[in-house]
Amino acid sequence: MANTSTDSTGSIARQLIRFSLPLIFSGILQQLYSWGDAFIVGNTDGETALAAIGSTTTAVNFYITTITGFTLGLAILFAQNYGGRNYSVIPKLLSTFSLTMGGAFLILAIVGIVFTPQFLLLLHTTKETIDLAVSYLQVVLCGIPFLAVYNVYSAALRGLGNSRAPFYSVLLSSIANVILDILFVACFHWGVTGAALATVFSQAAMTVYLLAYSIKKYSLLRFSLNRSILDRSLWVQGCRFGLPPMIQSSVSAFGSLILQNFMNGFGTATVAAITTAYRVDSIVMIPIVNLSSGISTLSAQYRGGDERKKAKRVFLAGLLLMAGVSLLLTFTVIPTGGKLISLFGAGQEAVKIGSDFFRRIAVFYLVFGAANAIRGYLEGMSFVNFSSFAGIFSLVCRIIASYAMKPFFGNMVIAWAEVFSWLVLLLLYTFRVILFFIQSRKQAWIGADNE
Repeated sequence: MANTSTDSTGSIARQLIRFSLPLIFSGILQQLYSWGDAFIVGNTDGETALAAIGSTTTAVNFYITTITGFTLGLAILFAQNYGGRNYSVIPKLLSTFSLTMGGAFLILAIVGIVFTPQFLLLLHTTKETIDLAVSYLQVVLCGIPFLAVYNVYSAALRGLGNSRAPFYSVLLSSIANVILDILFVACFHWGVTGAALATVFSQAAMTVYLLAYSIKKYSLLRFSLNRSILDRSLWVQGCRFGLPPMIQSSVSAFGSLILQNFMNGFGTATVAAITTAYRVDSIVMIPIVNLSSGISTLSAQYRGGDERKKAKRVFLAGLLLMAGVSLLLTFTVIPTGGKLISLFGAGQEAVKIGSDFFRRIAVFYLVFGAANAIRGYLEGMSFVNFSSFAGIFSLVCRIIASYAMKPFFGNMVIAWAEVFSWLVLLLLYTFRVILFFIQSRKQAWIGADNE
């Protein structure tokens, strides 16, 4: 895909939009899994059930962000090999990581299921919600191995320039999830367990669809079960790209568990409000996060094809697009955030808390957007280690700020601490990209002198 575009920044911007839009829609639909669960359960079984599902969010995200973090690095590696026309590497890379990721997360899911009660107790899950939370989380974890395999194939397809197939698979899954939510929760009255079962069945359908599509459509994404199905050298190379963002995602998820524990201390109303607000916020953030992924993938393709100037144009076009998207989200969310929270069956106190949260955090979406645009470019240029370090450092700053500023801001410290972490990220990424441009310019001068 990267080799067919023209040199103009406008053309690259259009290419970036075409590639990123399916990613954005896929991300929105994936978030609708939890929206569907929370919306139907909250309006059917009440605020306690809603808070129970919300209290499992960080635990589920620990698995999901670990998977997506690793496959983010894999997508960059797929893209660089595809852009550099190293086609023989791609099927071996796919077979190596679809098997190892699927097996590893099957084991991790089983461990999570066994220790779910103890895990939720460590988070100080409220007495009113813990039994429901245990039931929900144990079932949801059964779908984690499907997500691992799905994300490896999705990374491969994105690396090849195809962001539409993952969108179609998520669309199929989202429709199935809504239908099953209505059937299991509203009709059969299985409560949070029914919502969890709907999620798992939908994830399985999504994975099967994407595998079937990939095998049928691309010869590069087919492999046979033979002795070369696992390639050690490619596994090492893939880990070099995948482990830094995975470690960052895992640490971030672990940090979210600490913050969940911190937030639980404010009571059930705040838990229901903020966890529901983050459900809304997670969808709001999807255009920013997935536009960043688009910048990363296209930059990686151009880097693999040794077209650094085009990669820089991707960055500049992405930065401008990100500014526009971020401002649009700010002006959309501030007046509607509280109303969206009320849709989930939250009480008046929870709605007010959530509305206050959005009025504070949405003003700074532009900061978050700029940081993610720079991050995407740096990762496409293979600076995944620095990106991971910056993410971990900003999380540490957020945790420290949460506890330090609590006496001044009360439960709204959750918003202000996150804003502070975004500012830290932007400063770190800006410093690194400026340093990279200076180094690139010096190398160009040295090359010119040698000629």
